[in-house]
Amino acid sequence: MAVQRPTRASSDGTRKSMQANRGRDTKPELALRRAVHALGLRYRVSVRPLPGIRRTADIVFTRAKVAVFMDGCFWHGCPEHHTKSATNAEYWAEKVRRNRERDAETDRLLTEAGWSVIRIWEHEDPAASAKVIAAEVHGRSTDRQRDYSTL
Repeated sequence: MAVQRPTRASSDGTRKSMQANRGRDTKPELALRRAVHALGLRYRVSVRPLPGIRRTADIVFTRAKVAVFMDGCFWHGCPEHHTKSATNAEYWAEKVRRNRERDAETDRLLTEAGWSVIRIWEHEDPAASAKVIAAEVHGRSTDRQRDYSTL
């Protein structure tokens, strides 16, 4: 179902608000990165894990093959905090639906390529999320070391 994209914002205030939305380095992302860094992990920021696919992960651990995505509650349809738009509701509902489909496809493509995908909602506690990330990175690093020792 193709919903026609509005040609203009519904108001100047809406237009300014939408222009101010950042694609990276948001407050929740920075808080998560600080928490992950505090645990001693080093990572790459805003990287495409698979070169042939135009999908950018927020935090990437290339050696462990772990890609972390921080999803915004509005943009990705958080079950707890997503709210319907008051204006252009049909357009925004379709946009969120497409975003969720793309997220699922991204997860599938990365998993098929041997990556571990972690998705974190922007409202989740950065310290708790960092512990989940660290456990996955350390677990995959240990698995890799075991694989090499058996050669």
